[in-house]
Amino acid sequence: MTLIYTVIGFALAGYSVIANDSIQTLGTFIASKKKWFKWYTLAGSASAIMIIALAWGWYSYDGDISYGRLTRIPYQEIQWYHAVAPAILLLLTRIGIPVSTTFLVLSAFASTVVLEKMLMKSVVGYGLAAMVAYIAWIAVSKFINEKFDEVNEKWVGFWRNSVWISSGWLWWVWLSHDVANIAVYLPRQLDLTLLLIVMGYFTALLFYIFYIQGGPIQKVVLEKTGTRYARSATIINVIYAGVLFYFKELNDLPMSTTWVFVGLLCGRELAISTMNKEYKLGYVFPLIGKDFLKMVFGLTVSVGIVLSIHYIIIPNNWF
Repeated sequence: MTLIYTVIGFALAGYSVIANDSIQTLGTFIASKKKWFKWYTLAGSASAIMIIALAWGWYSYDGDISYGRLTRIPYQEIQWYHAVAPAILLLLTRIGIPVSTTFLVLSAFASTVVLEKMLMKSVVGYGLAAMVAYIAWIAVSKFINEKFDEVNEKWVGFWRNSVWISSGWLWWVWLSHDVANIAVYLPRQLDLTLLLIVMGYFTALLFYIFYIQGGPIQKVVLEKTGTRYARSATIINVIYAGVLFYFKELNDLPMSTTWVFVGLLCGRELAISTMNKEYKLGYVFPLIGKDFLKMVFGLTVSVGIVLSIHYIIIPNNWF
């Protein structure tokens, strides 16, 4: 049964994490490039970077594709309740709620102490991303108006190429954080055969996500100002990747990249509304408030999962 639970948990976590969280990194890429390229061309590019990133993590961290993010969460024999978390996440993904996969999935494995530290790091990430984004877009607004300005014809090629580069870097940095949410179901050191199976499964998932153009969760990206434009997508990618890279180098504790992403979009929308009288705050606050409430809902479910496991399921040992 352990093997069955492992396969089910890994399969559900893989789909849920990539379908839910990858839109943070690939959402602007899909939105800004789907007009110019076929979906399978975009999927192939993302898959190539993913394969290289997984191979690099596997090689650099002695077979650990999580980039050392699971050092504080030792491998556990997979039980039925470990598969419940990604199943809940899958359900929330299908209805378009951008909850934190880190909390929902890792909460089933982490101790309450580790979960508390993950939460604190994520809250700091949300605040820092919002602050950096607000300052950055205030500065950007001095030169361009993302909501109304058209890109000069001579700069069109530059911004389109920049999306490719910035999306690739962001995708790599994001993978170094969130692959841990899937790798938690696997041994900490993978052999080559298992690594190839993981790569193949992830590639199939990516092609499906690009085929459906991100799915319902893509709405979180599309409803924000200018995210379909190459210039805006590039700026978002660079700032988001910079913040994630900082936290990657800070320590090996997992964190919610969803919180960082929503914090970044929050700071960006506030900056745009501050600098543009045509863009009313009355529209912005419901938008960012809705995303924040969704994150809090996901956190509540995560806390419920970890408390249930530690204080109800394990003590009673039902199965």
